[in-house]
Amino acid sequence: MGGMGPAPKPEGARRRRNATVAMTPLPPEGRKGRPPKWPLPDDVVLTARRDSALRKADELELALLEPDLKGRAKVAAEKKADAAREAALILTKQLEAQQQIEGELWRDLWKTPQAVMWDQLRWTREVAQYVRWKSRAEAGDLDAAKEARQLGDRLGLTPLSMLRLRWKIADADEGTATPRGRRTAAGTRRQRPDDPRATLHVVE
Repeated sequence: MGGMGPAPKPEGARRRRNATVAMTPLPPEGRKGRPPKWPLPDDVVLTARRDSALRKADELELALLEPDLKGRAKVAAEKKADAAREAALILTKQLEAQQQIEGELWRDLWKTPQAVMWDQLRWTREVAQYVRWKSRAEAGDLDAAKEARQLGDRLGLTPLSMLRLRWKIADADEGTATPRGRRTAAGTRRQRPDDPRATLHVVE
């Protein structure tokens, strides 16, 4: 019969078409407890450069003690020794600053909502690698900044990457993921749309 149009789809087919992939809600207050133990050694490259600079400075200092070193040759040797000491000091300070940044960033990251999932997935070393690259980036290393952005994206540290991982910050009355994989009620009060706790927690 004309004018009737196609028959409606079965109810089950409509439900499947409209189905969405479930999101894993994360606690808005973040992960509780102490951070995991730092798993990486000191920066191998920076440590090697510092040690090499210290050895060179020591060698030049000893050369200054030679009794035959006089005049212009001694002045030149003193300049080289001063430059070597300065280089060694700069590398030492760089390594100390990097270690401080790593420690602070490591502690901060393990307080985020995303850290609950890192616990479940055992991503401790992956987070540490991000911290290592991020600390270098904050010291001005542009290549390290690129690596940090890529790793941060894999760890869910941007809104887009959280969406890809199917993670979201929970509403007050939603169950949330826990370090042991259980889901717990986050509360009974529903958040208002303008509640700041309903926004994504992102670490740059």
